Amino acid sequence: MRSPTLELSDYGLLRRCAIVASIVGAVVCASFASATSSFATTGDATDSPVTWAVTPADSAGPDGRSWVELELDSGTSVDDHLAVRNLSDREVTFSLTAADGYFTPTGRFNMLPGDKQSVAAGTWISMDKTVTVAAGGTAVVPFKVTVPDNATPGDHAAGIAASIYSQGGSDGTQLGVESRVGFRVMTRVKGEVKAALSMKATASYDTSWNPLEPGSADLTVDLENTGNVRLSVDPSTMVNDARWPAAGTEEARTLELLPGDRRTVSIHVPHVWPLGILTLPVTVSQGVVAPDGATQALDPVQESVTVWAIPWPQLAILVAVMLLFAGLFLGRKRRKKELARLVEEAREAGRREVGTP
Repeated sequence: MRSPTLELSDYGLLRRCAIVASIVGAVVCASFASATSSFATTGDATDSPVTWAVTPADSAGPDGRSWVELELDSGTSVDDHLAVRNLSDREVTFSLTAADGYFTPTGRFNMLPGDKQSVAAGTWISMDKTVTVAAGGTAVVPFKVTVPDNATPGDHAAGIAASIYSQGGSDGTQLGVESRVGFRVMTRVKGEVKAALSMKATASYDTSWNPLEPGSADLTVDLENTGNVRLSVDPSTMVNDARWPAAGTEEARTLELLPGDRRTVSIHVPHVWPLGILTLPVTVSQGVVAPDGATQALDPVQESVTVWAIPWPQLAILVAVMLLFAGLFLGRKRRKKELARLVEEAREAGRREVGTP
């Protein structure tokens, strides 16, 4: 499964961050994107831009990995390497940091910013605090991942980043921008693996006031990884023999949930006719993501959601038609009664004329 890596946003974002920083005084800017390698570019008006990349490596240099996946016993450690490539035209000293990792609501991997204290897997990583890389050069830095004796079995996420920090301002205003790029480090602590996913779904119906057109249904699905391993999940519903996936969970964007993660997704189903009470089946395909990146499929989680879909426009037309027919029927009855009265009056007049009692 393809996983996102840490990547700095473009210079335009940095300039926007600087504008915000002029108000609040300091800011940390970083973003994450899918890429084989992670690159970042930053600079200011007086210096040439600094561009760098950070990837996992062996002792000789980058080894082709996009991120680090480990499987260790509690109380053990492993040595690994990272490579910092300075693609700019001047020597740069980078700060090296590790922090707890997490997935954002959009499904991208991120790590805690520098002003947040790590309490989990981010504290398991030790390495040098800085590295100086010559212009156009690459520096290989060793790091060690040490799993505590009391670490719980399952998956634990962290990230490693190389960053530079710039500070400046005008009119006495100080601002700071931390630009960072890196990759994720996922450690599975050996032991009892428990995969568990809880789901709660609700639905609402949006009526089309054109009686000749169907409405639509919107489902909200709350997911929580209550197990201890990373899950790949894909919520969907089957309506009118068509599969409707959750927003942002197409095949290339299947959601990943770390242990304890909660995510709310929405499913929009168009062309649903209002038939009174609708039962919408929600299915969440799931699988355990192994340390080697493979996904082991699990039984899907299923739930049915009931929603009222009252055909108000059609009912309004039905009532109007019924009133029309009732009016026609009553009018015909009144006309028939009036005709009978006129006939009887004519007969009575005729009898009077001929003197018939």
